[in-house]
Amino acid sequence: MCGIVGYIGREQAAPKLLEGLRRLEYRGYDSAGVAVFGEDGTLTVLRRKGRVEALGEARALRGCTGIGHTRWATHGVPSEQNAHPHRYGNIVLVHNGIVENALALRAECEARGEVFSSETDSETIAHLVAFYYRGDLLAAVKRAAERLVGSYALAVLCEDERDKIVCARMHSPLVVGCAADGCYVASDIPALAQEGMRAYVLEDGEFAVLGAQPAFFDRTLRKIDKESVSYDCEEELPVFGVRGRFMRKEMEEVPAAIAESRVDWDSDPRFSAFCEVLCHAEYIQIVACGTAYHAGLCAAHAFERVLRVPTRVFIASEYRYMDPIVPAGTLVLAVSQSGETADTLAAAQIAKERGAYVAAVTNVAQSSLCRIAHVTLPTRAGREISVAATKSFCAQLSVLYGLVYVRAGRCGAPCPDPAPLAGLSRRALEVSAAVQGWAPRFAGAKTALFLGRGADRCAALEGSLKLKEISYIPSEGYCAGELKHGTLALIEENTPVVVLLTQHALAEKTMNAVSEVRARGGRVFLVTDREEYCARADEAILLPPCPEPFSPAVSVIPLQRLAYEVSMALGYDPDKPRNLAKSVTVE
Repeated sequence: MCGIVGYIGREQAAPKLLEGLRRLEYRGYDSAGVAVFGEDGTLTVLRRKGRVEALGEARALRGCTGIGHTRWATHGVPSEQNAHPHRYGNIVLVHNGIVENALALRAECEARGEVFSSETDSETIAHLVAFYYRGDLLAAVKRAAERLVGSYALAVLCEDERDKIVCARMHSPLVVGCAADGCYVASDIPALAQEGMRAYVLEDGEFAVLGAQPAFFDRTLRKIDKESVSYDCEEELPVFGVRGRFMRKEMEEVPAAIAESRVDWDSDPRFSAFCEVLCHAEYIQIVACGTAYHAGLCAAHAFERVLRVPTRVFIASEYRYMDPIVPAGTLVLAVSQSGETADTLAAAQIAKERGAYVAAVTNVAQSSLCRIAHVTLPTRAGREISVAATKSFCAQLSVLYGLVYVRAGRCGAPCPDPAPLAGLSRRALEVSAAVQGWAPRFAGAKTALFLGRGADRCAALEGSLKLKEISYIPSEGYCAGELKHGTLALIEENTPVVVLLTQHALAEKTMNAVSEVRARGGRVFLVTDREEYCARADEAILLPPCPEPFSPAVSVIPLQRLAYEVSMALGYDPDKPRNLAKSVTVE
């Protein structure tokens, strides 16, 4: 979940490293650092606690070879001491991933008399590389990598071999770029994308040596050829949105993300084999984490309600360890914004090994998940910088609801067309401005509840997560019908409760929960497409009418805006919530 960038070439390295780190800051922002070989051959390491902007003085470093890192803390508190790059002896490196046997390796190093300067697992790797170094950096990195249990993406410098950067990958993404000005390495393509660059994705167990040109090696150090991959070039950083926040800008982009992610799978020849699997699957499993898991819940509700196809949604971190049952004919939808979510990758691999047809629903075409899956169903949300997912969630729903529609069309099941969702979401954005007036009620609350039935319950879970993520207010998404079975004990005077009501057959049942909350002094904030219920809440937002099976794509929008407004009211940065990172590449 950290960001890696490296450069070796004819131009100054420091500006390129800082630019790449800014593009990767969604991967980690509690500390950052760079290491640059100076023009006189000296190696300078500069590290700072905080965000990449704290490294401004690094621009003065002169030299054409360097590596950089932005950190999301796993081992050791955020501090300059624990920031990367880590240095031991003549070795300097940056690392993304987790070394699961770090304690044992550290004890081994300390038994040799080696002294550690940080609390991190990553420094252990620097010690190992230095120990194995005998004049061949690539061989030393290979021997060190063989000792590691867990995941790693590495970029390594050696003071005795100033003409190269050695890279290695295992279960953590790493991409090499080659351009006219030199060679690059990064943990994500956007950090190095530029016109004319050729990008190469390292596979697990592979190594690369960057110099005048990149060279690639398998796990035995046999030289291999790699084909470059295509990517969307984005030379400039995305611009900030309203009030200088990416999250607000990305919420405004939800309608476009929904529209762009809608594909006629049934008529596109690239997906003909997949559509056959989709339409004959007797059982669907969805594996995902976090917001993507909630998208899976929304999709499962639609698959079962519209198609009557048994669908189960699994939290990927549980699936990978539960010895899952994967019957013949199972379709597995693996949902991940980045396509690098470690738990989702492992779950998809397990499902594939057990005979499932795996479809990746992801926003990154060249991600690890795409290489595992039989087919990729792309969400076309564009780059999403804010850690809290907004437009990517709605883009995932657009893809998943499209699958429901395709299968319904083939089997003759009645199903509303999801095509209007883009326009409906645009109207929902307009009416969501009203939540600005709700924010003070939540900003001063000890806790909050989000209630719904059916599809509304799925949206409530995502709304609750958004509030927790960026405002740090304890919150719970809950089935409205279960309120009286325990959670009602949390309601006291002025407790804010968001109630979603778009499932019309359950409207009065849902309003029973409203009555229970108000009778105990709670304040009800209603999100509904039924005007007749608005007067029975303390505050209400009236949504445009939406096809009930697909309503979360619309009803979630005011919940996203609410979380944003509460975060801003409390003085927090909604783009970069504490303790969280965008791409969760560690277990």
